[in-house]
Amino acid sequence: MSVTSRYRESWEGFWREAPDAPGAVLWDAEPALTVGPHLALFEPHLTDPALPLVDLGCGNGTQTRYLADRFPRVVGADLSAAALEHARRADPAGRAVYRQLDAAEKDAVGALHAEFGDANVYVRGVLHQCRPDDRQPLADGIATLVGERGRAFLVELSGAAKAVLRGLADGPDGPPPKLAPVFRHGLAPGEVADEAVPAYLRSAGLTVLAHGELPLITTDYRPDGTRIELPSQWLVVGRTG
Repeated sequence: MSVTSRYRESWEGFWREAPDAPGAVLWDAEPALTVGPHLALFEPHLTDPALPLVDLGCGNGTQTRYLADRFPRVVGADLSAAALEHARRADPAGRAVYRQLDAAEKDAVGALHAEFGDANVYVRGVLHQCRPDDRQPLADGIATLVGERGRAFLVELSGAAKAVLRGLADGPDGPPPKLAPVFRHGLAPGEVADEAVPAYLRSAGLTVLAHGELPLITTDYRPDGTRIELPSQWLVVGRTG
């Protein structure tokens, strides 16, 4: 059993408690502020936009539904069955399809690739939530989903985000309301060095085609009313040659 499987229940607990209301989850910001800017960076690198697009770590599907309006076939994949229940309730028309997936499990990822073929993959804030043992298997799983023709876009918290999160958690009033359940369920972001993210992907046989920095927008606010943004890095990767 992978490390990811061992903390599956933490995610189930988080998503069972999470409200359905838009914006109730810390990272569930409006797609126009999140996946929209990401697509502007991702789309120029797609060799085949007609491939299925896998939203890996789709959670309650807010970004998945946005993607489903822009790509011909979209798959929302998540470790948590409770998250997928949220996603399906919010998508009664079935604009996307949803699959429960442990992306660090080689056989499970292979089965998804066998079902849908090479895919473009969108990954927002998944690697930093993995335990160390699962980081390389996750990168390997992304490479499997991408295959020979796909591309992947990843955005992950950078090292500078740790100080921001610590400052929020240690404030005089405790963590902001939407951050508190993240800590309560043991989902505090893991520490992944900035340079380790591309290294995992290269070890999986992928080439970094583009990269940069962009804040990860949240749905929570500081006491002064400013929206909390977390420093992050983004990468576009794929196979070349």
